[in-house]
Amino acid sequence: MSTIYAYGPLGAGHVNPTLGVVTELVRRGHDVTYWAPRMFEDRIAETGARFEPVTSTWERIGGGPPQMHGKELIRAMGLLLDETAAMVPALADAPAPDLVLHDGTLAWWGRVLAHQWQVPAVETWPNFVGNEHWSMNAYTRINPVDPRFLWQMIRIARYLRGQGIGDVGAFMQGRSAAARLVTIPRAFQFAGETFEGWDFIGPGLTEREFQSDWTPPTGGDPVVLVSLGTAYNDRPDFFRMMVDSAADRRWHMVLAIGDQVDPGLFEDAPDNVEIHERVPQLAVLRHADAFVTHAGMGSTMEAIQYRVPMVALPQMAEQRANADRIAELGLGRTLSPQRLDADTVWAAIDAVAGDDVVRDALARMRDESVAAGGATRGADVIDRVLTGT
Repeated sequence: MSTIYAYGPLGAGHVNPTLGVVTELVRRGHDVTYWAPRMFEDRIAETGARFEPVTSTWERIGGGPPQMHGKELIRAMGLLLDETAAMVPALADAPAPDLVLHDGTLAWWGRVLAHQWQVPAVETWPNFVGNEHWSMNAYTRINPVDPRFLWQMIRIARYLRGQGIGDVGAFMQGRSAAARLVTIPRAFQFAGETFEGWDFIGPGLTEREFQSDWTPPTGGDPVVLVSLGTAYNDRPDFFRMMVDSAADRRWHMVLAIGDQVDPGLFEDAPDNVEIHERVPQLAVLRHADAFVTHAGMGSTMEAIQYRVPMVALPQMAEQRANADRIAELGLGRTLSPQRLDADTVWAAIDAVAGDDVVRDALARMRDESVAAGGATRGADVIDRVLTGT
């Protein structure tokens, strides 16, 4: 039995993909302690790991974790550094583990702590990764001589030198990790065949008892889930449009409005619409015939798992990449969130739900996802790191 410390940031899309791997590690007898914000306590406790709460500096800024793409990148770099500088001293007094498991995109403190303890780190990457053949630079443009960018790089380099880490580029890309687990199948990754040094394990979804409480309607109407995720969902105009246009349609709509929109705006919703702040997404997707989604990677992988055709409405750069891949692979359709009307959205819902070609593409991608190995393969990689084999 080995002692493993896991670290997750303030972001459901970065914690949820780790749950299957952690569950499998506990099942194999490893002693796993998972530090994360308290909002994730129930889902982490369900894995069998020991949960330890942390307070994120991002809780004060609202809107979820910073996004490492697009116009937010420079600001996000500063927020990531601030979060890392706060987390490291709060976590460093624990006895050294045998291995650190952490989110590679946002939980930089896992890299710093593993370096301090001189133990191997395994990173989880719940998003597209980049190399010389494909990168998110296709979706964002950063001026490398922008004074704000240079200042953040100076701040990061200064902090890392203070921690005994000299190679800033290697640090930010996770190249010092003993293994990097990408929780999507290689077939979904742009230019996936060109990537070496990454383990594409697929999503490795768990049953998630914390998301199991939902009963489908009894009338037999098809179900469409509508959700813009947990961060970029302050869209009362869009939700109002969907509610107003749902009456007299053949669909039962499950609408997740998030915590930034007043549910009182929808007290007059028709009988075929149910409105929630958050929904047990896996439970709904098991019965859904279509999914109107922000195209977050977690939601995309979950839709593939249950072979639910998608109508993608990306809200930021990373989601635009995901949405483009959804369309490219024939897993659904992509609409511009800036130019929407109700008829366009409903036409897309009807089209993808009735398209056998989309269903076949989803079935093939689900097979790829299952073949990637999921939680079992992720735990196998970690065991090999632990044993040095």
